[in-house]
Amino acid sequence: MPRTVRLLVVARAVNRLGAFSLPFLTVLLTTGFGAAPAAAGYVGAAFGLATIPSRLLGGRLADRIGRRRTIVVGLAGCALAQLGIAASDSLASAACCAVLMGLAFEIYEPPSQAMIADAVGPDEQVRAYSLLNAALAAAGMGAGLLASALGRWDLRWLFVADALTCLLCALTVQLVLPPDHRTAAADTRPAAAVAPWRDRSLLVMLAAGTLFAVVCLQIMVALPLSLELTGLQPADAGLLFTASALTIAAGQPLLRLDRLATLPTPSAFLCGYLLMALGLAGYACAGSLAGYLAATVVWSLGDLLLVGRAYAFVAALAPAGGKGRYLAVYGTSWGIGAIAAPLAGTQLIAHTGTFGLWSTMCCACLTLAALHPAWMRAAGRRVPDAAHPQDEAVRTGPRT
Repeated sequence: MPRTVRLLVVARAVNRLGAFSLPFLTVLLTTGFGAAPAAAGYVGAAFGLATIPSRLLGGRLADRIGRRRTIVVGLAGCALAQLGIAASDSLASAACCAVLMGLAFEIYEPPSQAMIADAVGPDEQVRAYSLLNAALAAAGMGAGLLASALGRWDLRWLFVADALTCLLCALTVQLVLPPDHRTAAADTRPAAAVAPWRDRSLLVMLAAGTLFAVVCLQIMVALPLSLELTGLQPADAGLLFTASALTIAAGQPLLRLDRLATLPTPSAFLCGYLLMALGLAGYACAGSLAGYLAATVVWSLGDLLLVGRAYAFVAALAPAGGKGRYLAVYGTSWGIGAIAAPLAGTQLIAHTGTFGLWSTMCCACLTLAALHPAWMRAAGRRVPDAAHPQDEAVRTGPRT
């Protein structure tokens, strides 16, 4: 990987190492400020809603003022909001800071993804995005340990530590990543050519990505409750999340194998969705921790095949000067999923139990497996390097 990608991955991993405050926001609002659970839930929903315009703003700024500047602005905004939450003396001020944090929370994502697309050629983008995903997953394991230590002391310190890692990441990005520069393509691009909301191919990717995000976030939201209803300890979800992170991190060398590296994107998506479906079907049938663990490894292998390919495909769809905005629009799928997943998961468990929940998620992945790869084969005529990444590398050579 180029030096820019390696440094960006390290910087984001440092940031992820401290990103453990958000799951404790509701707890802090109820225990520290006396908020009712329903009120704390509304604040959490407002935060999730604010992340959608946050990501869109990040994409626009990435293409307007540059990748590095946008990353620094987003991380600094997150840090200030988190320090505001830690220093709040009332529920109203804490809620306002939480919404402000949501407005800054996703700004640095589109420029990070666009910087990777700028730094490597099409044949390496899948591996580069997968490396970033693996580094964030691995750092997430350390984040849980830090949260366990600081959370026993005072929950406010979680937000202070998170703010410090944001500032450290921003400083690293500012000092070691290459400076921003405007390209000729960016200066002369037609306005209509970079209107992502009018691009039907991108909107199809957004629809598929939203359903995929709902499935993934469902695992985060509903797995602890599912374990409890199965008669296991909800805390065992932490072990399963760690197993998933280890699988994604340890599976990175697989992406360099010729058989996988040359696999057309539609075929890779088909395999990924089928592995996700198989793992979730395992959740539906599991009655022991060992069963849940095996199912977690299977769906994590599917995630390994899907995430890097998805971002590489969207980057290939984008016209010159529009990668930031395209990646931002696609990334809103996670904001939409964050709103839909808790609502859908709790309703499915209430009416169909854990078997119905995971069976439904399995069917969602099977639906994606049946429809999405077929559409990508058609879209591959427009984006041949995304459908067959190695072919474009042979024709044009690596881009730097």
